[in-house]
Amino acid sequence: MPTPQIPDSFRSEHPFHPNTLEIDGHSYSYIDEGQGRPLLMVHGNPTWSFAWRRLVSHYSPSYRCLAVDHLGMGLSDKPQDYAYTIDQHISNLCRFIEERDLKDITLIGHDWGGCIGMGAAGRLPDRFRNFVMMNTAAFRSQEMPWRIAVCRTPVLGAIGVRGFNLFAGAAVTQAVEKPMSQAVKSGYLFPYNSWANRIAVHRFVQEIPLHASHPTYQTLVEVEENLAQFKDHPFLFPWGEKDWCFTTHFLDEWERRFPHATTVRMPDAGHYIFEDAPEQLIAEIDAFLQD
Repeated sequence: MPTPQIPDSFRSEHPFHPNTLEIDGHSYSYIDEGQGRPLLMVHGNPTWSFAWRRLVSHYSPSYRCLAVDHLGMGLSDKPQDYAYTIDQHISNLCRFIEERDLKDITLIGHDWGGCIGMGAAGRLPDRFRNFVMMNTAAFRSQEMPWRIAVCRTPVLGAIGVRGFNLFAGAAVTQAVEKPMSQAVKSGYLFPYNSWANRIAVHRFVQEIPLHASHPTYQTLVEVEENLAQFKDHPFLFPWGEKDWCFTTHFLDEWERRFPHATTVRMPDAGHYIFEDAPEQLIAEIDAFLQD
């Protein structure tokens, strides 16, 4: 399937040329800008590599900035008969890292991207240097906001998420504290413009494992158990404290596991920390990379 073209409605916000890697017959889209040590940026749900545009613009003069779109998300293919499991997303990211032979990686993860990114690091530990984890988790938790739980309801969840775009549509207002411009809203929503194109958005919601009987539970156990091998690696935790989804409960758990990490609490930022506090986020990552 041809890579979708960036429309004029937000081209000024996304000036990057999309690249593709074929994975199992599907087009895996990614941004690849600049040269140098790699910064690998991994998004969550319901975003895509567009979320990293400011970081890519800032860091590409000095680093190689790579921002992937998970299959089913962003500009990647959205097959309707695909296993959109977290394990599969981790495997795809590992394939990408190996195919592009990335080494000495700084991993930057948000939302599901933290889990998928740390999952890949657990399987390819020698390729990673340090980690920036923001408003994310890579371990089990029983917490689930009601706004997420509603989207998991059988039948009604699919109608809401895929039919009415309630998940991605709501995120452009509920995941931020500062209103987005119309161009930025258009950018976030562009890939998810039909029932078919929202398949992975819905599957990500369904992939949250609250019980051991869930197929993804063991994948999360694997990711969680592999975290310990990075206890001596540098970590930065920039955290939007007004996030109603990944609350500071999750930050507390990160800090418990990595007591020597650097934490930066941003009291006025929500879940989309890169929209609410981009300047502060970049400044903190600058300092972290220079240590």
